[in-house]
Amino acid sequence: MDPCRIFAGNASRPLATAICEKLRVPLGDVEVSTFEDGEVSVRFNENIRGSDVFIVQSTNAPADYLMELLVMLDAAKRASARRVTAVMPYFGYARQDRKDQPRAPITAKLVANVITVAGADRALTMDLHSAQIQGFFDIPLDHLYAAPVFIEHFSKLQIPNLVVVAPDIGSVKMARAYAKRLNADLALVDKRRPKADSVEVMNIIGDVEGKNAVMFDDVVTTARTLCQAAAAIRARGALDVYAGVTHGVFCPGALDRIEASPIKQVVVTDTLNHAPGTLGTKVQQLPVAGLLGEAVQRIHEERSLSSLFV
Repeated sequence: MDPCRIFAGNASRPLATAICEKLRVPLGDVEVSTFEDGEVSVRFNENIRGSDVFIVQSTNAPADYLMELLVMLDAAKRASARRVTAVMPYFGYARQDRKDQPRAPITAKLVANVITVAGADRALTMDLHSAQIQGFFDIPLDHLYAAPVFIEHFSKLQIPNLVVVAPDIGSVKMARAYAKRLNADLALVDKRRPKADSVEVMNIIGDVEGKNAVMFDDVVTTARTLCQAAAAIRARGALDVYAGVTHGVFCPGALDRIEASPIKQVVVTDTLNHAPGTLGTKVQQLPVAGLLGEAVQRIHEERSLSSLFV
């Protein structure tokens, strides 16, 4: 069987390079640039006719990254690739996943549609903002979880008297799974949002007094939820507070909030590209190239991915 062909956009080049190192295949030669007027320009500099192509690109801001992915998909399809898989470590535009108010878009479905129309035959992503987004794709989608990476990290820390805290109602199922695998208790932060990107912590459901707490979530943007939840947990008598978040988007001011918060450590993955030394003293980044690389290899070899969905 021919080796898989892996290419990267500008959003995820370091991660794609790490995936290629894990799989011992070279990173494909593709030129992704812009014309003088800012339009995205893509050119594959090697023959991919009949190849199994994987394009690694997160779709976080700026919107140019999403456009790069779409143009790369179209270029690969027109170059007669046998199959094209969109590998999106972070699937952006996912927060608007339902019509919860009048005249609002469902951008998660919109982006799923345009990725399909652009030429993707299948998609691979990690820790979607909500599980129903899987149904927005009309092509096969494999949804990985960062849980194995976080479980390994926090197990090695051997934190005594641990309680897993769900930062909101929507993450209770995920928190329960972490609590079971870490042999820890479970608690919940009851919160409400007066407006978008604003949160007011209401209450802590469960016993956290005298315990070390760890919160798990899929994405951190402003870090207000994490920091206010950590403050509420500490106010209820918790000791050290940790957090494990898959996607570290980090809007302006987020890292400063984390540094000033009672959180001892925030662990994120490298699904989003951050320059070394820019995440502050409390944020640690864990690699997911091994997990994504294994998924890519299994897709290429038409093997089951079931054991990775944990």
